[in-house]
Amino acid sequence: MTDTVLELTDEQRLGVSAAVDLMRGRSTLVLTGAGVSTDSGIPDYRGAGAPVRNPMTFQQYLADDRYRRRYWAGSHLGWRRFAQAGPNAGHRLLAELEASGAVSGIVTQNVDGLHTRAGSTRVVPLHGSMDSVVCLHCGQFFARSDIAQRLTDANPWLTEDEAARLAPDGDADVTEIDAFIVPECTVCGGMLKPDVVFFGEFVPRERFREAQAMLTASDVLMVAGSSLVVNSGIRLVEQARRQRTPIIVVNRGITKGDGRAAVKIDAGTTEVLRSIAEQLAA
Repeated sequence: MTDTVLELTDEQRLGVSAAVDLMRGRSTLVLTGAGVSTDSGIPDYRGAGAPVRNPMTFQQYLADDRYRRRYWAGSHLGWRRFAQAGPNAGHRLLAELEASGAVSGIVTQNVDGLHTRAGSTRVVPLHGSMDSVVCLHCGQFFARSDIAQRLTDANPWLTEDEAARLAPDGDADVTEIDAFIVPECTVCGGMLKPDVVFFGEFVPRERFREAQAMLTASDVLMVAGSSLVVNSGIRLVEQARRQRTPIIVVNRGITKGDGRAAVKIDAGTTEVLRSIAEQLAA
């Protein structure tokens, strides 16, 4: 996927300058959403042109074998393309900003693992990672690549042609699921689930506490590429507001955090991060 960067408008440049004034000489925690990964070819749930989706809930997944077959069929096809995505310039810029000391860490709502692959070392994946699978009965973890091979072997008829579109969580729409074979835990025979937080499921408490601790230790919070519709993100923004930590919001379009932001930049994350990095280095 291309790393083409758009030129900023005068208004956006003013926003970048204000953001740099807040960040210079301070540590900034960055909260990222799907907008950071769109330049890697992973679509956004809520951006302009995004299709309307009704993601499967955790309760549906637990309750019905047909839901689980539908989920795994779509997730398997989505995973094949999802796993091919690589970090974009925005991911790499955040890793460079962390290495320079300007960024204290990243809390991400994304499940793609691209921040780590780009070189960021302090990353809290609030909603988990598609790279691993967990047994809901015995707690055993498996590499997603191993489960993907089992799925391919058990369902050789499933092809890329069955996928209508890819979603930010690595899922894809599939038209035929009746013959699909769902994998079981090889340790206990229990139910497997990608180690990601489904809709209707809570972020693990210890993971959210780690994110809160990182925010407490930071001087500035930057929200990059998130509309903050998901509760976990807006909770961190509210914590920042309560502890009087300045908030920078970088996102195309309106977010739920705009009213709390000291600086709002209505633009794509990659071009803004590049401009911020250049000014901080000057």
